[in-house]
Amino acid sequence: MNKQFSLCYLPQFEQDLEEVRDYIAFNLKSPMAALRLVEDTERAILKCLENPLGFKPYNSARKRKQPYYRINIRNFSVFYVVDETVMEVRRFVYSKRNLPGIL
Repeated sequence: MNKQFSLCYLPQFEQDLEEVRDYIAFNLKSPMAALRLVEDTERAILKCLENPLGFKPYNSARKRKQPYYRINIRNFSVFYVVDETVMEVRRFVYSKRNLPGIL
């Protein structure tokens, strides 16, 4: 029997995604690319929701109550934790940034 997980987006994730979307749409003047990135991100998260513990935990330098998991989408990473039956999506970060410093 498969365990059902619910999905929760933290405000920091939403802010991260909005900033990237706006940067691509307005600074890079590519609103269609921004829309595709948001759609691809949503699709990847929903696919992951089917089995969020099926990914290898992210190797974090910090001691955490719940390990971070990572979904790669193009040059970006979505970080989430699983708390019992909730997949909590926490961050959306450009993969070339200093991830240990951000997380």
